[in-house]
Amino acid sequence: MKRGLILLMTLLMPVLLWAQQTETHTFVVRDSVPLRLDVHRPDCPRSDRACVLSVFGGGFFSGSRDNGLQKEIARVLTERGFTVISIDYRLGFKDSVAAAKYSGLLKVDDFFQYSIDMAVEDCAAACAYVVQHAGELNINPSRMVLTGSSAGAITVLQLDYSRANGLPIASSLPPDWRPAAVVSYAGGVMCLKRDMKFATPPAPVMLMHGTKDKIVSYKHFGLPFSPKMRGSNDLAKAYKRGGYPCWIMRYEGIGHEVASFLPGSVDLFCGFVEQVFTGRVTWLDATVKDSKLVPTKWTKMNLFDLYK
Repeated sequence: MKRGLILLMTLLMPVLLWAQQTETHTFVVRDSVPLRLDVHRPDCPRSDRACVLSVFGGGFFSGSRDNGLQKEIARVLTERGFTVISIDYRLGFKDSVAAAKYSGLLKVDDFFQYSIDMAVEDCAAACAYVVQHAGELNINPSRMVLTGSSAGAITVLQLDYSRANGLPIASSLPPDWRPAAVVSYAGGVMCLKRDMKFATPPAPVMLMHGTKDKIVSYKHFGLPFSPKMRGSNDLAKAYKRGGYPCWIMRYEGIGHEVASFLPGSVDLFCGFVEQVFTGRVTWLDATVKDSKLVPTKWTKMNLFDLYK
């Protein structure tokens, strides 16, 4: 029994030591509720003090900054020397008052926009906090990468789209600041215009998306004459038209599984970020065909299945 306990503690020791590198800060209070962020510090920080701000997914009705996927993302990125910051944000789809206000098929898009705007507003506040406390956090605000999964990917993409176009929802961001890069795992942007445009340059972006994704559409989704969720395929076209740096990885035959791909694709993540930091990133359009990537229930599910 004693020998088994010693073995267990030996196996758990790396996890326990890693967990000790985490600290928590309150970055804003909304409706008397504090929103917090966890700072995961690496044992061997990068010399450039780069950091990654990570936003969880969950359809804007579930998820947390310290769920299993977020912890795994923090682990693999701190091992590469990044400080990782995982944030809270308000979940609009849990707002019963708003749900009643936006009930009805013709107001579904409004409810999505309401939920996305809440998340973007909170993400902007988190970015502002990190930039303002960069010295205390020992990070370089010009080397801050935003990444997210599913709803989190929508949030970081929408934040940079709003920043680039001077939209009020991103007004709390520090003036003249922009993320070094944005990495999206199955994300999109809500936009009324068919041809997306940017008033000022967006951050370099890497878009990871399954071509069969029906939860966050790979192409676009929405009612006629209303804002549509522009998926990675549409976004890549907009970046290409504008001549902005963009990598898009199209996972053929796979659906929303891509939302959880960051831990397993950390080499690709780091490769893209290094290209950005050295100023060499331009355009990459790749279709990924891998027999080991087997579709699961997430490929079969659509958006309405998610909210049943």
